[in-house]
Formats: sequence, structure tokens, C-alpha cells
Amino acid sequence: MSSRFTILLVLLLHPAGTLFAQDPTQPNIILVMADDLGWSDAGCYGGEIRTPHVDSLARDGLRFTQFYNNSICGPTRASLLTGLYCQQVGHSGGHWNQPKDFNKCVLISEVLQRAGYRTMMVGKWQGRDSALDRGFDRFFGPMCQAKISYFHEVVSNPFFIDRQRWQLPDDFYMTQAFNDYAEQFLEEAVDADRPFFLYVAHIAPHWPLHARESDTVAYRQQYRSHGWDDWRLQRFDRQREIGMVPTHWQLSPRPTNIHDWKSDPHKDWQAERMAVYAAQVDMIDRGLGRLLQLVDGAGQRENTLVMFLSDNGAAPDGGVKPTAGGFGFTADSPNNRWRTDGVDIRPGSGPDNLPGAHDTFAAYGLAWTTVSNTPLRGTKQTAYEGGIRTPLVVRWPKVIANNGNITNQVGHVIDLMATFLDVAGREYPTEFDDRKPLPLEGKSLLPIFQNKQRRGHDSLCWKTSRHDAIRMGRWKAVRPIKSGAWELFDLESDGTETTDVASEYRMQLEVMEKTFMAWQQRVGAK
Repeated sequence: MSSRFTILLVLLLHPAGTLFAQDPTQPNIILVMADDLGWSDAGCYGGEIRTPHVDSLARDGLRFTQFYNNSICGPTRASLLTGLYCQQVGHSGGHWNQPKDFNKCVLISEVLQRAGYRTMMVGKWQGRDSALDRGFDRFFGPMCQAKISYFHEVVSNPFFIDRQRWQLPDDFYMTQAFNDYAEQFLEEAVDADRPFFLYVAHIAPHWPLHARESDTVAYRQQYRSHGWDDWRLQRFDRQREIGMVPTHWQLSPRPTNIHDWKSDPHKDWQAERMAVYAAQVDMIDRGLGRLLQLVDGAGQRENTLVMFLSDNGAAPDGGVKPTAGGFGFTADSPNNRWRTDGVDIRPGSGPDNLPGAHDTFAAYGLAWTTVSNTPLRGTKQTAYEGGIRTPLVVRWPKVIANNGNITNQVGHVIDLMATFLDVAGREYPTEFDDRKPLPLEGKSLLPIFQNKQRRGHDSLCWKTSRHDAIRMGRWKAVRPIKSGAWELFDLESDGTETTDVASEYRMQLEVMEKTFMAWQQRVGAK
């Protein structure tokens, strides 16, 4: 190795502009995020979907029962990348995951890159500019803007490898491609003389339901044999058995517009929807397994922090309506998608036309979404727990000694920036080039990893497309946008938000409403 190259590895720019020596104890960091994954879908959270590698993280590490996101993909990613409330950086919704105002923030990738980390990203970027312009050394994925196919390139979602357009192979399947490039980037990093940060932002299991037949067949019979009513009860029983939920909690009521499984006239079609969804989740897990095998085989297991989570709760449908002219696909892609009553099917077919193939465009519906979010109330874009609570599984053998533990301490995606800087031994910058980032909102999770009680957030607030919400200790208030009336829940006794106690605790609700108004003004949440 040349002396010049050695110097470049050892003398690295600090975020504030000074020079420092490489710290050999800095941990590697792998962050894997699923998209629209429900709180209970992974096996270690009670689900029946086979996720042995996510489950291995839980067995060897730590599970969070009360970790939060922002209820929709873009705002969650903006908070994850900056350590700020998404509203502080001009992001209250929509499909961009980058902040809209870079003068007020710095990205986790930028700070870790300056701290000497090799930074890599695979998956859902949703950026107006390249990830390579925002602190990543390597990037693979689409410039994703809502229109999705797992088998084809969408006109508005071109794929890139670093700054070069990437041509899709004939056997392309998006999650497989993400897994392949995540593994390739990691192979390049594990033997290097500096720590690495790998961020894998999956699009699966986000609609549409697209999976290979060889993956779907493994789940077909189990969902034909048992429907959403049985699986929801089985998940809830399992969650109480393994300690993910208190035994005194009630299962949140099934929405009134979901009928009994027994009365559904198209069971094979309904079962296929969940089977395809499970196949999508399964492939995420297999990709994680490849990363863990590579890290462990390279002798990096002890000093690698691995985290797995979701960007929001499960979603019943895509919330968009393709037209007869297609959905922005390239000329050689199928474009015969239609939408009927919230379910996308081929023209003139119907429930006998099973989802999953490249020329279908379906979501899995509210009934299965409610299973995914067991036992919680609500879905993506709501501020009930089913919309904002995410699974978070963490493995870091060097620090997390009590393997298999479950923590009830509360955290939020805004905490990830503070956590990564804490474990890397770096300070959050007050200046970054010509930018002056806002003070960090997040708090490090490191004390929780160390089996300590941390001083958490006095309050956490949300403003979603459907609700306002605030959590303070055991109390959570939710206000539907349309009604304007606050509901109040005691999450210790009623974590599934079945009983509104606003009339009994008016003083508590008044304090929370005032706190929410002050937060709303401070962060610019309209």
C-alpha cells in the first residue's frame, strides 16, 4: 500500500473541518429497512412468515416493542437520515425521502463519511439528486417516485449503479437485485481498513404484489387452509406467549368493513394475496441472511451493529389509480392494469386472476393488513399504533450481551442519527461546509443497548395525513384531522387503543394539547 494511500485512510476530515486519526474501535453499521412491513409480520414479533434471519437478530440481540416511525415512507426516511422531525426540513409527506431544505440539516451518510466510514446505499432513494452527492460512496437502486414494478423498469424510476444508468437483465426481480448489490458492496467493505455503513432501503413488501412463483408456492397452502381471522388470533396468542405484548391487552377490534373469512366467496384469490406478500417478505429475510453470513465469515460479527426495521405500518392498498394507458412503464412492459374498488386486476378478469405475476398490479387489502399489524389499531398514514409503531431488531455482540432480550423503552427513527454518532464516537456538527444544521432532536439508543435505562423523550409528536398525535409517557392523544376531537389512550393498560379515556383525564389531555401546539409551532408542522 502506498504511503499516500495510507495517509488518506488515516487522516480524515472531521465534520467541523479538523483532522483526526482513524479509530480502529469504530463499529461497522448495517441498517436494513423494509417498506410497509407490519409490526407482527416477522416471526420474532409473532408472525407465521418465515424470517429466520431477522429472528436470529432477535435471538442474538434485542427487540424493541415501542419504536416509532412517521407513518409513511418519505417522512420516515427524512427523519432517519437527519435525526430531525421531518417537518423541520420541509418534509411533511409525498414521495421524496430527502429533506427539501439542506441548509437546515446534515445527513447521517455525510457525517459518517467525514468520520472515515465507507458509506454504501442500496434501494429506495427517492432523491432529486444522486445519493453520491449526499454522503454515499456507493449506490444502487431506482430514483423511486411511487410508481413501482418488481419485474420491470418504470419510466420515472430509472435504476443506477453509482452515477451510471443500469440496464435490467431479463430475469430481473427488484428485491433480488437489491440483495445482490448489498452483498457486493459489503464484500468490498469487510476487508477494508476502515469501518463501513451500509443502508439497505427495501421497497418490498410495498404494493404491488409481485413475487416469483417459486417463492409464492411455499406459502399458498397455509393461507388457503387458514384465513385472516385465524392468523390474527394465532399471532396475538404467540405475541403474548413470547412477551411482545402484555397478557392484559385486548386485540384491537376488527374494522367493521372486514367480513368473516368464512363468508368470503373468493378464498383462493384472497389467500394468494397474502401468499405473495409473504414471499416478498421472505426474500428480504434471505438477503439479510446473506449479509450476516458475509459479516460473520469475515470475522466482523462482534463489532458490527445490525438493525432491522420498517418505515411505517402495513398498508391496505397503494392509494393510486393506474389508468388504461398504463402506469408509466417502459414500452416493452405490460400496461394492462386496472383498478376496481381498491383492488388492481387485469381488465375483464376478476378474483380468479391470481396476483403475483408481472402483469398484475394488486395490493393485499385491509383484512390482511390488519393481520400484519396485529394486535394494533390502524394502518399506514394513520397515527394509531398500527401506523406508527415499527419492529426494531438489533444485534451487536460486542455491546448487547443479554441475548434475546425485549425492551419496552420508547424510541423513534429520529434517534438513529444520534445513535450512530454515539457508537462511532463522533459529535453532531454545528456546522457542515456552508450549512448550519438545526440542533439534533434524536437521542442515542446506546444506553438501551447496554441494558441501561436511558432518559428518553419527554414527548413525541406526529402530524400524519389523517391524524395529529402526541405521546407523553404512558399517555397518547390522537386527533383525527376531520373531526378535530382529541382521543386519549393509556398505552400501558391499553396499547391497542380500544378505549378513549379523554373524558376521564381532561387535565392530562389539556397539557398534551398545549405541548403539541408548542411542538407544531417550533417545527413548522402545518
